[in-house]
Amino acid sequence: MENKVVIITGASSGIGEALARNYANQKANVVLAARSIDKLERLKNDLATDSNKILVVKTDVSKEEDCKNLIEETINHFGTIDTLINNAGISMRAIFEETEISVIRQLMDINFWGTVYCTKFALPYLLKSKGSVVGVSSIAGYKGLPGRAGYSSSKFAMQGFLEVLRIENIKKGLHVLIACPGFTASNIRNTALAADGSQQGESPRDEGKMMTSDEVAKRIIQSIEKKKHRLTLTTQGKMTVLLNKFFPKFMDKMVYNHMAKEEDSPFK
Repeated sequence: MENKVVIITGASSGIGEALARNYANQKANVVLAARSIDKLERLKNDLATDSNKILVVKTDVSKEEDCKNLIEETINHFGTIDTLINNAGISMRAIFEETEISVIRQLMDINFWGTVYCTKFALPYLLKSKGSVVGVSSIAGYKGLPGRAGYSSSKFAMQGFLEVLRIENIKKGLHVLIACPGFTASNIRNTALAADGSQQGESPRDEGKMMTSDEVAKRIIQSIEKKKHRLTLTTQGKMTVLLNKFFPKFMDKMVYNHMAKEEDSPFK
């Protein structure tokens, strides 16, 4: 990846930050995009690489103009795009009956529309470079998770969009990867939205037993290098996807019972 240009949204923490560190170690040109410019600048300064190879662009992916600006800034600075990783995302935790519609809309704006916007503006350059589009999705994009109506909906939508993108460009050399981590030790649960749109704060799950963000990042990078179409991580995640194909009714009950065991679960 030396001197290749990689855009990473949601680069200020978690999987996005881990991706940035790994690509910087490979001497790639890395574009860091997120809403927190302070965190991005600290990450840039922390990366042991030529500062000219790191571009920081403040970006709220829910805003179309921000996504357009992200791509324009990248082209102005580096002249091309080889990989776009749509990693920016937000979660939620509340039953749909009690959830404000604005919360669902916010999840869709960031997780789904953010992917659509960034991909739309980057696509001409990615087709020219025969590059890669990556969507960091979730097992929740395969199986609806109770208490995560907005999250699952946005990830189902993201995966459908990326699958169409792959098929439409099957003869043009565009690589599209749908990456689905299982539960990962990151801050996505800490920033997850409650029914009223406030942040839930502390994670209800034991982060210590989860795959680390760095492990996930390395697996995503390997899958991009190998031009894989899909990446599904963790044994639990793979089993959920497989069993749901053949025993969906059984898996409904299994998923319900598993998620109900969370501390302060919104349903029992």
